[in-house]
Amino acid sequence: MKVLIIGGVAAGTKTAAKLKREDRSIEVTVITKDQDISYAGCGLPYYVGGFIESREELIVNTPLKYSGLTGVEVRTGKEAVGLDAERKEVTLKNVQTGNTEVCSYDKLVLAVGASAAELPITGKDLPGVFKMRTPDDAENIRAYAERNRVKKAVVIGAGFIGLEAAENLHARGISVTVIDFAQQILPNILDSEMADYVKKHLINTGIQVITGTSAREVLGSDHVTGVMTSAGELPCEMLIMAAGIRPNTEFLADTGIEMFKGTILVDEQMKTNLDDVYAAGDCAMVTNRITGKRQWSPMGSSANLEGRTLAQILAGAQKKYPGVLGTGVVKLPGLNVGRTGLTEEHAKEAGYDVITALVPTDDKAHYYPDASFFITKVIADRVTRKLLGVQVLGPGEVDKMVDIAVMGINMDAKLDDYENADFAYAPPFSTAIHPFVQAVYVLMNKIDGIIVSMTPAEYAAGKAKGYRIVDVQPTPAIPGAFFVNLSQVNGEIEGLGKDEKLLLVCARGKRAYFLQNRMRHYGYKNTVVLEGATSFSDVKVEDAQESSN
Repeated sequence: MKVLIIGGVAAGTKTAAKLKREDRSIEVTVITKDQDISYAGCGLPYYVGGFIESREELIVNTPLKYSGLTGVEVRTGKEAVGLDAERKEVTLKNVQTGNTEVCSYDKLVLAVGASAAELPITGKDLPGVFKMRTPDDAENIRAYAERNRVKKAVVIGAGFIGLEAAENLHARGISVTVIDFAQQILPNILDSEMADYVKKHLINTGIQVITGTSAREVLGSDHVTGVMTSAGELPCEMLIMAAGIRPNTEFLADTGIEMFKGTILVDEQMKTNLDDVYAAGDCAMVTNRITGKRQWSPMGSSANLEGRTLAQILAGAQKKYPGVLGTGVVKLPGLNVGRTGLTEEHAKEAGYDVITALVPTDDKAHYYPDASFFITKVIADRVTRKLLGVQVLGPGEVDKMVDIAVMGINMDAKLDDYENADFAYAPPFSTAIHPFVQAVYVLMNKIDGIIVSMTPAEYAAGKAKGYRIVDVQPTPAIPGAFFVNLSQVNGEIEGLGKDEKLLLVCARGKRAYFLQNRMRHYGYKNTVVLEGATSFSDVKVEDAQESSN
């Protein structure tokens, strides 16, 4: 059998290598437009920032080394420009000479990936304007910044790539402004209140972030000097365009292959609607593992998994690719962001009876020297108690929190399955009750009515109007709030009515929950705990005089 694979980065090389391991008799050829194959695209921003010193470190395998390791034939500098599925032929163009040739196949894998989207604005070709997609892009950005001693940059796009680019330019001492057309950063990745927290953090660390703003024109004559936006002019000496990516599927337009917005639709076995034609990686539209609905998730991790599974299928295994969760993690200055599964918004759109909890916790024993925090948003279905997704913020290892959720969702876990989970504990690594389990406890208590709470999103939307704010921190910290010393509450609290609407607020939510528990015992009927407390929300009291008990 002759298998032709178009594309030589993550999905293509993984498919080819695994296929040869499954069956050495299969003739496998990888065709790639570039001279590089199997490069670490996700590492490009860190080369720009200097965390990765040499370009060679980004290249996982050269074509010669890869062929020697795997037995796969690699043909570089060849671009696919046509497909005749009936004749089982692909037309290739030599990118240097322009000459074309026809290559036949028994099975075809389309792993053509995606390219950085180019905004249709004038000036985008000026020196100093870059994309962030290939090793050449990263090398050119780093060289330009060093050669021109760049002090000010603008990044268009506040997704993973844009924020990673901003973080690494910032690490070089460059003043960075990030703009995005969406109303929040990390759109479709985080819920809005989590995104707002990250945005405020970035601004506090010196990275300017402007959302709801579009780029209209790149300014400059012989090099970029700024960008005109819907919010005004932003001067800069370097501009990074990271406003999304576009699948490299233009050559398939007239082939009859089924696509959606440029992505190739595949079934559970990564097969397209054309006979013996498969697709994987950033060019393929797979499904969401939870909902079963179509989802595009162009990540290096899922591209490798898709390629590995596809190879086994091509070799005869009766397997299916189960879909993606959209898992991701990003390193920012002083704050890491991780997520998996459905956002609250997407879960509601999918028809779930959604309930969430936002829970700040210690990330390890509080007395350990580098202890810090996690802020975890847990999303579940109220009726079935099924875990649907998590979003985690913190300076430390947010990935371990996300990975716990991934495994649970893969196994169709309910919140109760985590209640007595025996996760690893020692003071340098975690808390005695794992931070993830603590977050689950809060959501379980919320579902069971043990705690009555208000989410930060609800608070920001004005749900606390008409509530009296009660400060439950160790010492008064909210101007105008009614202060209660938790340790002295052993009965009714003078100055607070039992039918009064009371919003209980502390630093993280725990002391407020303890107070609510006591107050309910003593007959208080309308107490609500603010989730995330002052750790997450800016809590203010309007038209109230400070008092205490």
